[in-house]
Amino acid sequence: MPVGILAFFAFLPILVALVLMVAFRWPATKAMALAWAVAALSAVFVWKMDLVLVLAATLQGFGNAVTVMLIVFGALLILYTMTESGGMETINNGFHGISKDRRVQTIIIAFLFSAFLEGAAGFGTPAAIAAPFLLSLGFPAMAAVLVTLILNTVPVTFGAAGTPIWLGLKNLTPRVEAAIAVAPWETGFSDIQMFFMLIGQWSAVFHTAMAFALPLFVVCFLTRYFGRNKSWKEGLGAWKFSLAASVCFVVPYLGSAFLLGEEFPSLLGGILGLAVMILLARKGVLLPRNEWHFGPQSTWAPEWTGVIRTAEDIAFTSRMSQFRAWLPYILIGLILVLTRLKFLPFIGWITAFEINITDILGQEGVHYTLQPFYNPGIVPFVLVAALTALIHKMAPRQVKKAWLTAIKRIKTPAIALLFAVALVQIFRNSAQNPMEYASMPLAMAEAVAVLAGPVWPLLAAFIGALGSFITGSNTVSNLLFAEFQYGIAGTLSLPRQIIVALQSVGGAMGNMVCIHNIIAVSATVGLLGREGLILRRTVIPLVIYGAIVGVMGLLFSYVLFPHVF
Repeated sequence: MPVGILAFFAFLPILVALVLMVAFRWPATKAMALAWAVAALSAVFVWKMDLVLVLAATLQGFGNAVTVMLIVFGALLILYTMTESGGMETINNGFHGISKDRRVQTIIIAFLFSAFLEGAAGFGTPAAIAAPFLLSLGFPAMAAVLVTLILNTVPVTFGAAGTPIWLGLKNLTPRVEAAIAVAPWETGFSDIQMFFMLIGQWSAVFHTAMAFALPLFVVCFLTRYFGRNKSWKEGLGAWKFSLAASVCFVVPYLGSAFLLGEEFPSLLGGILGLAVMILLARKGVLLPRNEWHFGPQSTWAPEWTGVIRTAEDIAFTSRMSQFRAWLPYILIGLILVLTRLKFLPFIGWITAFEINITDILGQEGVHYTLQPFYNPGIVPFVLVAALTALIHKMAPRQVKKAWLTAIKRIKTPAIALLFAVALVQIFRNSAQNPMEYASMPLAMAEAVAVLAGPVWPLLAAFIGALGSFITGSNTVSNLLFAEFQYGIAGTLSLPRQIIVALQSVGGAMGNMVCIHNIIAVSATVGLLGREGLILRRTVIPLVIYGAIVGVMGLLFSYVLFPHVF
């Protein structure tokens, strides 16, 4: 069957989800169930997959959805535990002491604090923590979701201690090693470690341009869509603080990529940038001349809020010392770092126990694995929530209320997540078909490659974004498409390190539009049924991001590497 027809049927489930959620404003709970059904029908009737394999892939997806839901539940539990204990109110009072300006709070929390969390844990953790954090500060739920999704992109390539590179690109290892063995002078790298290092370095270079542009764009976006005056110009009032935050993030971010490797850029950029900018903000250095706030809640559009209401009165009181209030988050950061760095023994301890279900429904290669103590939802979120009850001296009734509220909030998004991740697994398992067709994701990518030809660097990042949109993971996007991108680079005589880096950058920028991330973060702020609206708002930043890095990729490919092969 022609690749164009295969690509159409592969894209059909995504098209169904987009049309229903964006055009008809269906909630994800309904739209993703129908999209899953379309994917299952395409798998059976076009790819001729065995029906049992489709069912096995669906069950595998349900299992992976549980993995995601554990993270969301843990984030919710932390939020409600901190709310019940008074810790969140104390932290919020402290932030108001730094600056009450919503633009400054956005840069500190949604950009720098999220970058640190991404570098330490990844896998949706930053948005799941930062969005409810902003909500508790007085942000409309919609604003909290949008700014965290859009800003949680630059750090993602190096998230979870570099997982999207060292794990996401592992399928390239045999191909790169074979190429080096045959003709090392043609590849541009002497060994596999140098190849990974180059991918990290070029990815950091691409992201650096956006690290300067994106925070300022987001605060302007905030003032335009959520301000009383609907003004882009009001966002520009924070340009000095935004530029300083970008510098404080980029210097350790870029330096780590070139000197230390893929594990550290987001981790160090986030924590060092956060420390410096909080210090500057406390001293009043580079803060905007006039504070910017949202209008009264009576003027907010109904679509801005959900079932978790933003407090009307934002006059917070300290219920304890700032150190004791922040201690749960300090513990979260510390535990994440200690349990994610490969040269420390703790990662071996928490990954030693795992739940394995192999050959689901007798289908070879269809597995589900859960390492419960490696899942951020359990360690550190649930663990720290339990410790918080002791640290903040909570009464049993407060602890019970926090748990019951978190359980209640996770129920509705669970349905959408189950079908969204099940669809992903059908896509991934579609490579197992008797017709020897390319898998659904590869069919879409190959169709685009045929049309693009020499201008492929302009589009390479969007393939990475497509992978994240489908799977919800930069790591899995790289696992799906890195080999394809590497092969296209060779066919078109383009520098492989540039094209694979664009794939990894695209997987990061796709984080802002991927369906199950949108569902998950919406759940943490009680904003259910608005997924289509969120998607419409994040598509424009995605296109801008992709266009900028695409132009950079085109220039680097043909100017810096005119005769690589």
